[in-house]
Amino acid sequence: MASTEGLVPITRAHLASYYDKYPCPPLSDDVSRLSSEIRSISNDLLHQHPPTQGESMLIKEADGQPPHKIDENMWKNREYIEETIFLLDKPNWPEALKQPSSPSEVEYAVILGQLKDKLYSTLKFLESFQAKNSEHVFNTVMTYLPQDFRGTLLRQQRERSERNKQAEVDALVNSGGSIQERYALLWKQQMDRRRQLAQLGSATGVYKTLVKYLVGVPQVLLDFVRQINDDDGPMEEQRHRYGPPLYSLTSMILSIRLFLSLLWIRYGATKLKREQLALLEEAVEVYTREFERFMKFISEVFANAPFFISAEVAGALDASKNDDYKEITVPAGKTYETCLFLGFALSGLRKLVHCMGFFISTRQDKYGIATVKFLFSVIYCQDIGFSLEFLSPSGDKTLMLPYRRYESDQGNFCTLMGGSYKLIWDNTYSTFFKKVVRYKLDCIPPVTEPVESD
Repeated sequence: MASTEGLVPITRAHLASYYDKYPCPPLSDDVSRLSSEIRSISNDLLHQHPPTQGESMLIKEADGQPPHKIDENMWKNREYIEETIFLLDKPNWPEALKQPSSPSEVEYAVILGQLKDKLYSTLKFLESFQAKNSEHVFNTVMTYLPQDFRGTLLRQQRERSERNKQAEVDALVNSGGSIQERYALLWKQQMDRRRQLAQLGSATGVYKTLVKYLVGVPQVLLDFVRQINDDDGPMEEQRHRYGPPLYSLTSMILSIRLFLSLLWIRYGATKLKREQLALLEEAVEVYTREFERFMKFISEVFANAPFFISAEVAGALDASKNDDYKEITVPAGKTYETCLFLGFALSGLRKLVHCMGFFISTRQDKYGIATVKFLFSVIYCQDIGFSLEFLSPSGDKTLMLPYRRYESDQGNFCTLMGGSYKLIWDNTYSTFFKKVVRYKLDCIPPVTEPVESD
């Protein structure tokens, strides 16, 4: 079992610095050119014969934007490739092509068979990538789990779950389910895996105790799976860097599939022209080449990408972006106290805070009262207790903010007078993991007149 001591989940900032080493090679200009030309001849077919209801749905999909998530695009490429292979399979050709009546149609049949083989090879390449990537992620996670009967049980549970999912797919196919229905089910199963991970990371109470101590799942791993699916989490950096070329390839294979679908239905009224076949042949060649090149590149990026980093490294990255934050480390089983002196001569340090559509302000009177906002960073405030005490000149203590636990970006407001205070961070409930917390104090400046809310 690999140690998770001092580790925090990968941050978007660190992932960005890692991805800087892997700039995405640009796609060939032929991708956009051929996609446009293929779509143009599809439009010509539609002008000759209006679309059916089923074709209208496919056209709407082709006119829309590809999915935002990287893995959803992978599944969409698989679906569109398989749909195109289905159309290129001889039993699904128009009758006139099945029984060629001219030398040119005999030549067309040979070329169509070659295009099917190219796409089938790319399909197998993509399936292999997805299987290897899934296994890599699971094995990486397993290195942080106990290497005893508990790890074995988790492996057996995963294998049983995957067998059940495959049986569900097989049952759909045997009942005559379409390719589209099968991939809708496959994506639903993928989303189910994600939800299960997120639920594991968000476990609370007795169940969380069982997960952490009986099953042996480290807290840092729970933190990782809880945030990994966030729309603006670390994976958003991946989508920002590598999504655009993949989106272009997704659109390209959908354009190829759309053209063949329209042509096959209209083949009795319009024949496949030599220049159309040449364009189709070039498009399939460019798509398969560029897609496999992209997949080889992204395989290397994913294989070496980190899951976790040290809290110190993460803190240095984000601290470089915002010097207003302070950072402390609270050892496991300990409390950490920070003394704070508020002399409101510095109360104009921060500008007015806009919160929930209202400006929050105070009027400084002779007692020097001001409002302070305590803001805790989501990345480092991983389930830790916090409270605030006022220390009087006589040594008496007054609780200003009661103890509570923080698990994400959270803030708290407190109206304070000038004087000495003590920030108390409590990590006594944890006996294994130290916590690195970044926090900021925003002192809202006094004003001579109240500020009206918007």
